[in-house]
Amino acid sequence: MQWLQNLDVSVFRVINLDWANPVFDAVMPFFSGNVFFVPVVVLLALLLIWKGGRRGLICVLMMALVVAIGDGFICNTLKAAVGRVRPCLALEDARCLLGRSGSGSFPSSHAANWFSGAMVALIYYRRSAWFMLPLAGLVGFSRVYNGVHYPSDILGGAVIGAGYAAAVVWLVDSFWLGVGRRWFPLWWARLPSLMNPPAMTRPADEEEPAEAVPLPRTKGIAPVGFQAPHVTLDDHWLRLGYVWLAILLVARLVYIASGTIQLAEDEAYQWVWSKHLALSYFSKPPLIAYTQFLGTTLWGDTAFGVRFFSPVISAIIGAALLRFFAREINARAGFFLLLILSATPLMAVGSVLMTIDPLSVLFWTLGMLAGWRAAQDRGTTRDWVWVGVWLGLGFLSKYTALFQLLCWAVFFVLWPPSRKHLRRPGPYLALLVAGVLSLPVLIWNAQHGWVTVAHLSDISGSTRPWRPTLKYAGEFLGAELGLLNPVFFVATAWAAIAMWRRFRNQPKMVYLFSMGAPLFLAYFAYSFRSRLLPNWIAPSVVPLFCLMVAYWDARWRLGQDGGAALRRRALIGGLAIGFAMVIVGHDTDLVRPLLGKYLPVNRDPLHRVREWDETARVANEARRELLNEGKPVFIIADHYGMTGQISFNLPEARQAVSGTPLVYCRSSEAPENQFYFWPGYDRRKGENAIYVRELDRDDPEPGPIPPRLQAEFDSVTQIGVSNVMYHGYLLRPLQLFACRGLK
Repeated sequence: MQWLQNLDVSVFRVINLDWANPVFDAVMPFFSGNVFFVPVVVLLALLLIWKGGRRGLICVLMMALVVAIGDGFICNTLKAAVGRVRPCLALEDARCLLGRSGSGSFPSSHAANWFSGAMVALIYYRRSAWFMLPLAGLVGFSRVYNGVHYPSDILGGAVIGAGYAAAVVWLVDSFWLGVGRRWFPLWWARLPSLMNPPAMTRPADEEEPAEAVPLPRTKGIAPVGFQAPHVTLDDHWLRLGYVWLAILLVARLVYIASGTIQLAEDEAYQWVWSKHLALSYFSKPPLIAYTQFLGTTLWGDTAFGVRFFSPVISAIIGAALLRFFAREINARAGFFLLLILSATPLMAVGSVLMTIDPLSVLFWTLGMLAGWRAAQDRGTTRDWVWVGVWLGLGFLSKYTALFQLLCWAVFFVLWPPSRKHLRRPGPYLALLVAGVLSLPVLIWNAQHGWVTVAHLSDISGSTRPWRPTLKYAGEFLGAELGLLNPVFFVATAWAAIAMWRRFRNQPKMVYLFSMGAPLFLAYFAYSFRSRLLPNWIAPSVVPLFCLMVAYWDARWRLGQDGGAALRRRALIGGLAIGFAMVIVGHDTDLVRPLLGKYLPVNRDPLHRVREWDETARVANEARRELLNEGKPVFIIADHYGMTGQISFNLPEARQAVSGTPLVYCRSSEAPENQFYFWPGYDRRKGENAIYVRELDRDDPEPGPIPPRLQAEFDSVTQIGVSNVMYHGYLLRPLQLFACRGLK
């Protein structure tokens, strides 16, 4: 082994040192990574799909799957297990033309990715070996020349990459052979082999046959004697929808377990609530606390435990919508609705962050689906009871649920036949059930002087004079245009308007419009008065997207869509744009290969979920220094979000959060957050504290000592400003104060 290692180092020095020349110095870093790589790969993938049809599409999907599994799991696992130091760090004389990464050296991920991609391309297009293998070899050579890998790293990466690529393709093909034949017999009959699919496919608008024709199994054709069972195409689309939901659920659970992002401030704040269960809370209803309590009971006080139910809730919403569409419209439209929701950034955020919005959207959606059954002529009292249950649980999740009453009123106005239900006990029983479920919030607020009403009035600006402005309305529409995917936002607006000319006599269309448009339009109207957060309209997204999909599906099936080709391109474009936004939104560091640098903090939408563990470490380091004076020291944060983050990310504070806390929010004379209603640090007389205040990132000038803090302690001195950085950018400037002798 020593001889092999010496040989490895000797070959490395020959390539890295002896072959050094100005031409290679300029060219080789380019082959290791450049800003043109991602756009070129995307364009080539689109070209391959366009020219190669079914074969090209499967090749692209297989390559994406192989690279994702290999780079994201296999290579990283091997690097951590082997623990080999890169030559640029281990050898003093090594020339390093790239950044000095601290990740493991064996195997080379670049080599594994390129040779795995070459293997997939070879399986589907044999002639691709003439340019893919030399290109992969050149990339591997550049990694050695640039000083970041040994030759054995490249050789190992090439062998491992090609090996798992072949294994993944074979396993997926075998899975399709067994599962596809059973679950999707009509499609399997047309495509029994994923390793040898036909190059082209039929026109997209051509309907699939009702049954497969038995053909000999040669070159991707069904075997002789195969006859598909009597199943409908809707069965296939329904099953495909369930498969898609299962894939998303697993992917999201893996993502939240990966630690790519840390908790948001509201998540950490509401995690503290889960340690103090109550009938309600200062600014929000109680169900979020109970949901996080259940999640952390199952999985511990971890980010995974806090967020566990968010992907689960998203899967429940998707399954409910898929079944609704399969029953009321068609399963194919339901499947594309799932794809559209998955490619919508706002809905994707709600599928991984555990705030009040996932619960709100869940119960709004379930209430809408139960309401449709109740509003039919065959609707029963039981259906109306379920409407009341979901409405009440929605109110326990977010006060926006009250808008669903407005939506029902709009539906009764727009669809006169539905008014007969107002002469029956069903709607009033639903209101009674919802009212009973709302009692915890009402009781808590009655006990605390209706403080939530005052708080909501204050943040909504209803107590201030109204001065109409276009500024906030423009911000609102711009934010929704991006968060709801520009293509789908325009398609939804079009459907909401055009349906009144084409389908105004269809109660389903009117109902879906009524369940979403009033909420969206109410907030849009209010944006002429005050600034709104873009997530406030979240419950309206599902019914409006349902309306959009139902509208365009109806036009296509009735033959009224003269622009079928344009519609298809818009759908593909919307999905492509949406999935790109969603993928980057899950990890904005992925833009580095495209831009050549990380996103600046002010342009990074994930900056709010970065480096909170480092923030807690900075605060605790100052606390430990003050502990040397011999007195107990606790931490005071200037904001409820900071209080929750330090409480969660500091192990000592996390263990003490349900007893005598180590971290407190600054005191106030009037209620500003939930910490006001819990025992404060006034019981820790004579002790010292560290006060942490986050400064303005764009103007991090230290501020004066807060007067209230000065009055609470014998002395308060400024320690200084500690900067929390992320990839070299200033993320969070923290001003620290040493507070001695609590009075």
